Amino acid sequence: MDRLRVATLNLWNKSGPWAERMRLVRTQLAALEPDLLALQEVLELVTPSGTMNQADELKPEGWHRAYGPAHDMAVAWVPKGQSLHFGNALLSRFPIVRETAHPLPGGDVSDQRRCVLHVVVDAPIGELDVFVTHLNWKLDEGWVRELQVKAIARLIAEVAPDDGRFPPLLMGDLNAEPHSDEIRYLGGFTRLGEPRSVRFADAWAYAEVGAGPGFTFDASRNTFAVQYHEAPRRIDYVFVRGPDGNGRGRPMSPRLCFDEDRAGVFPSDHFGVCCDLVTRPAS
Repeated sequence: MDRLRVATLNLWNKSGPWAERMRLVRTQLAALEPDLLALQEVLELVTPSGTMNQADELKPEGWHRAYGPAHDMAVAWVPKGQSLHFGNALLSRFPIVRETAHPLPGGDVSDQRRCVLHVVVDAPIGELDVFVTHLNWKLDEGWVRELQVKAIARLIAEVAPDDGRFPPLLMGDLNAEPHSDEIRYLGGFTRLGEPRSVRFADAWAYAEVGAGPGFTFDASRNTFAVQYHEAPRRIDYVFVRGPDGNGRGRPMSPRLCFDEDRAGVFPSDHFGVCCDLVTRPAS
């Protein structure tokens, strides 16, 4: 296995024309051929007769799915005795060894509750730790996102230590631009008051010259983003710790994905991010 292809997409739950969007996601997922797809804003309806997860509607045949609920949604159409979860998912070409959802800080000071989903995947390169998250979205809650990224970094250091395995991945909608303290912390450019800095490589930093800003929330292109009246921003990320001393995990060819429309309908209000990761030590 020479490379690992990974991607992330905020699915925008079932907002907008979901049936049309679902077909576009499936089509573009098949064309992209990733090994792992991180998803955010994934709904899961739990009823006495069973569970229906939105990610299963996209899962290619033979793939595997992990899910971590962040909070329950209080909506009038959910009958008594049922619950609607909002959270993160991972679709994997490889078997899933275990999955755990960890709550993130902020639920006591904000009207949002977020989590990070930790999935251990049995990949051809060995067991791989994948973390999928979705941070608070409000523009004035950068201070909450700072608490959240520090909690994520501590979790990764604890459950995925640097023990020779492939470097862990962190993917998702972080709702923060590259120059924000939250993202600078992950890149090792500030400690945010922590005793030590951390180092996660932002895949987009490895893009070729001329690749553009990589805006993933872009009202100038995406008709579904127009309603939010926000400037174009890059807020969706693929991070890898390191890369390690042998070059494993080095991002290659980062690019936008799930960004093709059909008659003005896009797969989501976000664009996704995709890249290949080097899996073999440099010779």
